[in-house]
Amino acid sequence: MDRPVRSRLASLSDFQFGAVATETIEDALLHLAQQNEQAVQEAAGRMGSFRETRIVEFVFLLSEQWCLEKSVSYQAVEILERFMVKQAENMHRQAMVQLSEKKEPQNWKALKEQLSSKFVLRLVSCVQLASKLSFHYKTLGYVHSKEELLESELDVLKSLNFQINLPTPLAYVEMLLEVLGYNGCLVPATQLHATCLTLLDLVYLLHEPIYESLLRASIENSVPSQLQGEKFVSVKEDFMLLAVGIIAASAFIQNHECWSQVVGHLHSITGIALESIAELSYAILTHSVGANTPARKQPAPPHLEARALRAAAASNT
Repeated sequence: MDRPVRSRLASLSDFQFGAVATETIEDALLHLAQQNEQAVQEAAGRMGSFRETRIVEFVFLLSEQWCLEKSVSYQAVEILERFMVKQAENMHRQAMVQLSEKKEPQNWKALKEQLSSKFVLRLVSCVQLASKLSFHYKTLGYVHSKEELLESELDVLKSLNFQINLPTPLAYVEMLLEVLGYNGCLVPATQLHATCLTLLDLVYLLHEPIYESLLRASIENSVPSQLQGEKFVSVKEDFMLLAVGIIAASAFIQNHECWSQVVGHLHSITGIALESIAELSYAILTHSVGANTPARKQPAPPHLEARALRAAAASNT
């Protein structure tokens, strides 16, 4: 067995549920919920998204090559996302200032090329910052000196005001699984955990298609307006919502007879509407069984389909 696979299996087997006091879990869950609420509010009006499939796949493969934990992969993607969005916003702000001062704006193509030329370097820096370990300096054919890597890390840190220790969706998933275990969930947390990791990888790799289908379902329109898309950004950044959707989808895969009980527990713990949990889990399941092949229409899980339809109708009232 190669090292990346062995490292991944080891990280799964080492994770333990039920080893922390209930009071500690309650405090940690409340803290995560507060962080999530702040992140959702700050996401309003954010420009663009860099969670594209090829970028996420690059981070995942690089992390596997370096035998890193799964949590490092997710955090690296989130750091890179925030850094690139910040760079894009800064470029837009500079252009608007130049226009207001009636100055000749910098060539947009040149700015884009400048940003693209350092993208791999920035990606490597984000993985390094997420892992806090020493890495090789030769990456998939791209060679950078130690000085370049250190300077790049500093650029990322300064751009994000050194705020990189942010929770990832995995933190929310594992915290909620811990609470489900204490609440008497019929599906074992360890059993759900492995499936959740697989589905979370899928959501990162197919982030835009999954959330685009969720947006279209919520407004019952195949062509959302720009305003609707901008308002939907906060939904994309809601990690608590993503976590309950991941767990609900995992529960349906593991034991669909217990799905309603798991969703009920998630609703009680987080306060997220049953319809919202069902709609997101349905979107995740639809893409996980091959939604990109329209010739093979997959049957929808009956409970999910009913709730998703009700959620879509309710959003227009």
